[in-house]
Amino acid sequence: MLASTLLMGKRILLHVCCGPCSTSSIERLLSEGYEPVLFFSDSNIFPYAEFMKRYENLLIVADNFGLEVIRDEWDHDAWRKAVKGHEGDREHGERCSLCFRFNLSRAAAKARELGIDLFTTTLTVSRFKNSRKIFDEGEAFPGFLEIDFKKKDGFNRSIVLSKELGLYRQQWCGCEFSMGDRSAT
Repeated sequence: MLASTLLMGKRILLHVCCGPCSTSSIERLLSEGYEPVLFFSDSNIFPYAEFMKRYENLLIVADNFGLEVIRDEWDHDAWRKAVKGHEGDREHGERCSLCFRFNLSRAAAKARELGIDLFTTTLTVSRFKNSRKIFDEGEAFPGFLEIDFKKKDGFNRSIVLSKELGLYRQQWCGCEFSMGDRSAT
């Protein structure tokens, strides 16, 4: 595993959903010559204790790679407003698209604020997430780079790296509406 040494390359803001998903995503970006800036922005995660648990596990990953993490404020009320009217949607439906849009909009704003031209998301590493849906939402934001992190065996690699680092691997995406559906990771 790459550790502590950044390849000097093009900076990219990486929206991070959790530590496990970040592992192979960071590894891949580094191997492709990018310099990732980690942005943990996940107001969809509920409750706050779960948000913090995922953040703390991301810090383990960041330390392993010698990267810093920028943590966005947890604004669950804003996220709830963004998905209002879709609370009862089935998993992988319109609520998920709205959630992707919400998180990507925050990542796009942070990238602009930091003067970083490109951004992408670890959300695509999950075998439970439809990368095309994520890309469709990302197209609305200048600088969004479509990278399907589950390709090149990214999902399986994330499992290996998570075990090596002793990370907590959650069993759902974090959204309170998917808590009962453990296939929503």
